[in-house]
Amino acid sequence: MMQLRAWQSECITQALSSFENQSHFLCHATPAAGKTVMVASVAKALFEHRKIDFVVCFSPSRAVAQSVATTFSQVLGKSFNGQIGAAGGSYTYQSMNTLPKELWRVLRDHRVLVVLDEIHHCSGAGSDSFLVGNSWGRTILDRIQGRASYTIALSGTPWRTDDTPIALARYTQPGGELHCDYEYGLRRAVSDGVCREPKIVLTDNREIHLSSSEHGLQTYSSIRDTIKHGHISYPEFLFRDEIIDHTLSEASKKLSEIRQHIPHAGGLVVAATVAHAEHIATRLAGLGESSAVVSCRAPNAHQTIDNFRASKDRWIISVGMISEGTDIPRLQVCCHLSRIRTELHFRQVLGRILRRQAAEPPHIGGWLYVLAEQNLTEFAHRIGEDLPEKTVVWFSSKPLKHKFDGLNGRTALTHNTVTKESDIKLDIGGTWGADKGIAPPSESTALTISNHYWNEILSLFEGQLV
Repeated sequence: MMQLRAWQSECITQALSSFENQSHFLCHATPAAGKTVMVASVAKALFEHRKIDFVVCFSPSRAVAQSVATTFSQVLGKSFNGQIGAAGGSYTYQSMNTLPKELWRVLRDHRVLVVLDEIHHCSGAGSDSFLVGNSWGRTILDRIQGRASYTIALSGTPWRTDDTPIALARYTQPGGELHCDYEYGLRRAVSDGVCREPKIVLTDNREIHLSSSEHGLQTYSSIRDTIKHGHISYPEFLFRDEIIDHTLSEASKKLSEIRQHIPHAGGLVVAATVAHAEHIATRLAGLGESSAVVSCRAPNAHQTIDNFRASKDRWIISVGMISEGTDIPRLQVCCHLSRIRTELHFRQVLGRILRRQAAEPPHIGGWLYVLAEQNLTEFAHRIGEDLPEKTVVWFSSKPLKHKFDGLNGRTALTHNTVTKESDIKLDIGGTWGADKGIAPPSESTALTISNHYWNEILSLFEGQLV
């Protein structure tokens, strides 16, 4: 029998008690806490009490749906493939509109528990006269609400960036705060030893020189300040080799340190585009590191993830495949090089490296490397506020290791142009937009970054040296 964590036992008891008076239950548990095992155990109890005949689960991706099916099968001791004799089936939200009518009739004719994983993806609020929300939310309101005997919604980040209501959720009046039937936050999860302690390394540069035909030579003291003036965008920082190399080098060293204690520990790079991911793989190879690349375009992406999960390989690079819900407990280091800068995505990415394994040394945390862009810096400090007794936000004061010949200690970030500084030569070529996945800038610009110290914006930082 699977040993349950204390919070899981509490939540199961509360869910079963709530179902005496209501049909819907919302659990907010921090990413990596073990929500799927908990909800599968609720289903097992409902089966044992003869309150349900079948379970239907929905998740935001095929990889997560497959993981859910595996966990339910293990907990229930029965197949979970949606076929005759199975305890239930696991599907994606995307498949809702193509599922056979017979499945929806099961909700009408039988006692069914519907599990809605990562419910924040589904928006919708209903009344007698209208339905509003996205496609997934409207399907839940139209086909599941009032038909399923019980529904359980799960989320590690229960809010939406567009501020629309989450489907089936209840909100307080007049404040409009989300009501959760059970909450298990990161602070308690770290204290309980369920999640690793997060370590977020913010990197920046205090001497950035921008040269353009319109504005001349400009000097900025941070990435945030440079972006604020609108001449260089955040994605353009992400696609520069010296920034990629520095981030990967620091993360690789940290992974090697961790592997001295946990030999099978792995690292994740969250990339912006497929071309970006492939380029990162090339830069990792330059550091003597092999890696696997997964994206929604790759036909064998899920098999690649499964193979990496069971291996001792060091790195996997993802484009939209391992940001949410995918369980690879051995991941302990992550480089966030995605263009997405929402708090929901940030916390989901962080959650991929916080799932603690059995017998893991308690002092080893989960290390996330990000650039000190304004939004990402704020998100990092909010994580720190969740753990006031811990040092969460860190910065690196180490100089860049790479040498840039002929640049007087500086490196040019440029777009098919020659700057006014004669010692800076171009080597980008003509494929910036097509190959790198970014449209070229509207004017001739060049950016140079000093070969000094990478550190977080000092005015915002209260942390420790790495």
